[in-house]
Amino acid sequence: MKSYKDIKSIIAITLVLCALSCDDFVEVDVPTNKLTVESVFDSDETARSSMQGIYNELFRSASFCNGGSNSVTALAGLSADEIFTLNTATDLGYLEFQENEILPNNTANLSLWSSAYNIVYMANSVLEGVSASEQISVEVSNQLEGEVRFIRAFTFFQLVNLYGEVPLVLTTDYRINAEMSRASVEEVYSQISIDLQEAVTLLDAGYPDSERINVNRFAAEALLARVYLYRQEWALAEIHSTNVINQSDYYELLKDLDQVFLKNSQEAIWQISPAGNGNSSTNTNDGYLFVSPIPRLALTNEYAAFFEDSDMRRSYWIGYNQDKETYYPHKYKDGRSTNNITEYSTVLRLAEQYLIRAEARARQGNISGGISDVDKIKDRAGLGLLSETNPEINQEDLVNEILIERKKELFTEWGHRWFDLKRVGKASETLGSTNPLWQDTDVLYPIPEQERMKIPGLGQNDGY
Repeated sequence: MKSYKDIKSIIAITLVLCALSCDDFVEVDVPTNKLTVESVFDSDETARSSMQGIYNELFRSASFCNGGSNSVTALAGLSADEIFTLNTATDLGYLEFQENEILPNNTANLSLWSSAYNIVYMANSVLEGVSASEQISVEVSNQLEGEVRFIRAFTFFQLVNLYGEVPLVLTTDYRINAEMSRASVEEVYSQISIDLQEAVTLLDAGYPDSERINVNRFAAEALLARVYLYRQEWALAEIHSTNVINQSDYYELLKDLDQVFLKNSQEAIWQISPAGNGNSSTNTNDGYLFVSPIPRLALTNEYAAFFEDSDMRRSYWIGYNQDKETYYPHKYKDGRSTNNITEYSTVLRLAEQYLIRAEARARQGNISGGISDVDKIKDRAGLGLLSETNPEINQEDLVNEILIERKKELFTEWGHRWFDLKRVGKASETLGSTNPLWQDTDVLYPIPEQERMKIPGLGQNDGY
């Protein structure tokens, strides 16, 4: 239990970091509280609190990742074929994502962009503070650098997959940021890889306590495996996913699907807690978004029908709203604020690592290895195993089978479906067949108009 003094310290540090991050990441005046920021890094205790401030911010106001109405989960789910808005008369901003006709002045799109860059700015602030400090220990310095590099890489991963070329902000220097233009996708991914590789070498294997809300070495490896999968570096994706899968002391696929998204689940590699800032009477935004008494979003009928009746994910992870006659994602069960938090927002989990390794192996021609991994997911779902039903499957069909399992396993989680459709080149084929407004350029979101007015050098994505 943190003392009142500890909590005050964390809140103060969070406010300092938030003061240094603003709605527009480049319009940061010369800080008037420099001495206050420097004092944050004058001891191990306060330096650790600075990192806790970022973790709290991820849920509190970083809308891109908090599972709420303007999160990657919600907006990318609307852009794909997963979910739709229940309030077509009022949620006009949602309709733009649902119809793939996003206007550059869409406020949800601006929230997505600006909240991500606020986290980048906070990460840069902590990284600079840790690097400049002579008071904190080497052990704490390394741990914090690893954690903050992971957070920065994680945030840029979301940005590059949503917008393509984006500003690669690596400093808090407002003069440099004011002249920032967009970096190429290759440059952004290169920095993501550098940050994650550094994080792997710096982070401890374990968690500070029973909670899984601080990133560890295997969270960095898990995200690195995903990055290599997206970059089609199959051998490296296999190596890093294997390193995570082999950590049986920490992680396991849970047979009970109701336990997967509970706080500190054995399947979870990294979670975001809704209990930040001392608040213990809340629930995940993911739960509120879909299963609250007045939900705003629902699962499309076509997506719900994609699951076989025998698939346990259909019965455990898909609910039906009798009043609205719609299906909804039911991975998170608690849609109400309570005094007993049972669920954390799960960012990285073991099932994805099996699917990453399955695809990486299949694309390298290791058919038996790919079958073995995808069968782990099929077996948990209660489906027939490929090793029994189709052991002679060819490479192309195996890859398609793995993509189908990704569609069913990872739905309404962190934009996986939207990102998968784009990375395998099937967005236009899949979405264009049902949406007459679809254009190939819709695979990227527009750069927010408010940002372009302030920084004309940002340019705009094609089609906007």
